[in-house]
Amino acid sequence: MSTDADLLAATIGARVKHERQARGWTLDQLSDAAGVSRRMVVNVEQGAANPSIATLLRLSDALGVGLPALVEPPHTHGGKVTRRGDGAVLWTGEHGGRGVLVAGTASLDVVELWDWTLEAGDSLSSEPHAPGTKELLQVLSGQLTVTVAGEPFTLGAGDALSFSGDVEHSYANPGQDTTRFSLSVFEPGVGAGHLNPAHRTVAP
Repeated sequence: MSTDADLLAATIGARVKHERQARGWTLDQLSDAAGVSRRMVVNVEQGAANPSIATLLRLSDALGVGLPALVEPPHTHGGKVTRRGDGAVLWTGEHGGRGVLVAGTASLDVVELWDWTLEAGDSLSSEPHAPGTKELLQVLSGQLTVTVAGEPFTLGAGDALSFSGDVEHSYANPGQDTTRFSLSVFEPGVGAGHLNPAHRTVAP
């Protein structure tokens, strides 16, 4: 992994371990709650893994802290600036695309702000998120096909789409040029005790 990736992995690992120990959970208890293997939990806490978004979402839901809390150190209640290039790269596509989490809020109601780039041929699929999840996106450049519960939406630069994130959905670049879009995800009630971690999974 690169230096940036190493630092991100270490940050995630330290936060997962801190949140687990704060709850008095064993590794096995977190593994069971998140639906991931004990070995993966150990590797994540040691900063030795490059976990998929699916794994991070399962861990964050199980811990009740929301995904943004896992990828950055705790900060004050004031404003937090994420400088250009400093976001957490949590997805890379086969053709060079990237999914970067650039900002987020803490639980209970979690909002995530993403900067996505899909190169020609890149695509990603998502299973349903937790009930009540909403997504909003705007295409900044290129073309984007978003399929929501089997219904495709073809978008161009400047177009926007809002949809329920608690159904199957996917994103794909159908063109030859780079596609870039901004995505906001709203997940209500994280950590409120009513979520099943299996409800929130995303393909790596």
